[in-house]
Amino acid sequence: MTRKTKKILIIGSAPDSVNATKWKNLSFDNIVAINNAWKIRKDWTNCIYPEDFPVNKRPKASETQTLHSSEEYVEAQNHFGGFVYAGGTMAFTAGYWALYKFKPQIICYTGCDMVYKGEKTHFYGKGKADPLRKDKTLNNLLAKSARLEAIAFLNKCKIINLSNISESKLTFPKVSVNDLDNAFEIRSNKITEEKIDLALQKEKNTGYFVPDGKYWKKMDKFDQKEIKVIDDLWLSSVEKEI
Repeated sequence: MTRKTKKILIIGSAPDSVNATKWKNLSFDNIVAINNAWKIRKDWTNCIYPEDFPVNKRPKASETQTLHSSEEYVEAQNHFGGFVYAGGTMAFTAGYWALYKFKPQIICYTGCDMVYKGEKTHFYGKGKADPLRKDKTLNNLLAKSARLEAIAFLNKCKIINLSNISESKLTFPKVSVNDLDNAFEIRSNKITEEKIDLALQKEKNTGYFVPDGKYWKKMDKFDQKEIKVIDDLWLSSVEKEI
């Protein structure tokens, strides 16, 4: 009996995200578009965006499509520890939300490498590099990526990166779209549960949890050094495969 694998595709707005238009033969249970990425594929099923995303840039959903903002994703983010530890940018928020809502076995990322170079930083041209803004929760994007990967591991989910660019702020293994049919054979990074336990305990002891999700209003209460200790623990929990 063939085991059903629930696969989620998360599309960001990097220039290479347009490659997702070529993957019509690939089967995903849900296609989650972040912000403007709904323009890339007409068959997106979920569009997720922050509450300050302009109304005139939001898509009109069909009967098979739904829109999601902070009313939903704050609950998901809080379930996994909150924004301060997870990182306050949509690439990570979308991942935690998808993990919470769909409970998938595979989450595939594309167009979310958070590398901004040249005049064309996004598929639509020059855009804002949100993950690079001054924010204590985003000082170490690799660590925040490692945290998401480790939390997914605890929830029996693999996260992979379908992007084909060499540089990335994501720790997720790079995988060719041609290998997705063998989802359960995909090699994962080595994840150490003892390090995960240490990181989670440190988060609990530090207590930087903001129930309403508006952590930026309490930024002065967060010690950057404490966050760095936690980030370093998460980064040490994931050993990238070469």
